[in-house]
Amino acid sequence: IELSKDSKAIPVTAISKDVGSYLHWSADAQSLHWMVGRDYHTVALKNAVAFLGGNAKSNPLGPIDVGLTLPMDQPTDVFAFTHARLVTMRDADAGTQDVIEDGTLVVDGDQIKAIGASGSVAIPANAKVIDATGKTIVPGYVDAHAHANHFTTGVVPQQNWTYYTNLAFGVTTMHDPSATTETVFSQAELVKAGKLVGPRVFSTGTILYGADGDFKAVINSLDDARAHLRRMKANGAFSVKSYNQPRREQHQQINQAAHELGMLVVEEGGSTFNHNIPMILDGATSIEHNIPVAPLYDDVINLWKQTDVRNTPTLVVTFGGLSGEYWWYAHDQVWEDKKLNRFYPREALDARAIRRQAAPDWDYYHVEVAKAAKKLRDAGVKIQTGGHGQMQGLSLNWEIWLLTQGGFSNFEALRAATIDGADLLGLSKQLGSLEAGKRADFVVLNSNPLETIRSTADTRYVSVNGRLFDVDADMAEVGGLNRKAPEFYWQLHQPGQNFGIEYGPTAPCHCPKSGTVHAH
Repeated sequence: IELSKDSKAIPVTAISKDVGSYLHWSADAQSLHWMVGRDYHTVALKNAVAFLGGNAKSNPLGPIDVGLTLPMDQPTDVFAFTHARLVTMRDADAGTQDVIEDGTLVVDGDQIKAIGASGSVAIPANAKVIDATGKTIVPGYVDAHAHANHFTTGVVPQQNWTYYTNLAFGVTTMHDPSATTETVFSQAELVKAGKLVGPRVFSTGTILYGADGDFKAVINSLDDARAHLRRMKANGAFSVKSYNQPRREQHQQINQAAHELGMLVVEEGGSTFNHNIPMILDGATSIEHNIPVAPLYDDVINLWKQTDVRNTPTLVVTFGGLSGEYWWYAHDQVWEDKKLNRFYPREALDARAIRRQAAPDWDYYHVEVAKAAKKLRDAGVKIQTGGHGQMQGLSLNWEIWLLTQGGFSNFEALRAATIDGADLLGLSKQLGSLEAGKRADFVVLNSNPLETIRSTADTRYVSVNGRLFDVDADMAEVGGLNRKAPEFYWQLHQPGQNFGIEYGPTAPCHCPKSGTVHAH
């Protein structure tokens, strides 16, 4: 027998105003318990259920604040990178290309302590000095539309390969606009506590989906919207994704509730132009994916530029035509990439990259979309980058490179991936540029992306919150907790092992001392 709030065959009573998680019975089946964020709710059914004589609006026991806390990870190391080219992104929105050709960057704990021309910056006596001659340091990349294995349930891995892959490619901040609530915020908190290595993780949690399907966020009033957003904020979200809510007043109700609660609203119109335009008019924080028509003309450009609504075009996954992701599979031997082979499960990498869909260059629609994004940016509409999880870590770099195919300068593409992404999230005072007092999120590159945009993926070191990782040493931590290079589950398999004969008289034996395989 299937029961729901709409069941008529037997009595049904609502016992809570807001939706919760982890619903379970008491041992005597006389009470119900559930969680909303960190609050543990209990209702005695005799007091809450009308057909048992109670008042359905009553909740005399109230929530209990579980109050579980852990200290934030607080690095204490001091680093000094000397003689580097520093692409600071200071005043980037004013069009200023602030580059220090021979500079020093000092990190103390989780902050950038000092930055300036070599010789003008005092290097602390206790600093670990790294000569960065010939290298370029840029702010850490912000993937504003990331999907990083956050739809799983159950056990959280101690070493998350998607996180390591993103870090290895320079991504230090991820914003996932569609994820399983309990999974993504649990993992985000593990990163904050230093128990899991990865970029900073922010998310909307589960989307507020308006179309019929496996789940749906029903919003028919402002109070409905407030209830959904209260629930998401309690779980750790500062943004929500309004997705395919079909009526305009539903967008407005979500926006109003978000304004009251200090939350962002990233919206997606399901590749429907007539959904996207009202979203712009009603003041979303950003439109996710591209407007599904290109080129864009003055009617859309002039409308959009009068707002502060941003756009994350996700050129790797474009609406309206062939996506940019497939351009890279057709033109590069992606399966041979060294960092992907180290941090990406080989069977997944090969399946995605080897058998490639090819088309003539003029058939790839992402170029027209990138040109439209350039027109928007020139008109003052801020554009940020999103890799959409198509190829963890690398796809965010693809997105930067694809912007240049639409006319963005290398500097403008870098700006979209750094300070503009941080600004979308409301974090530009802490992240997105190399400035004293900001968090120590940056990427040390072997070459100069202002000359060759594909240098963004030529990573040597990556720092996230002052934790420094050596890409050439397979992402082992430099100093700090001295965490070794990760070992993932697929690397524990014996290559070529035939199950069923492994204990036979000629079973191969791996000798840990010699590193050889021999038979007994």
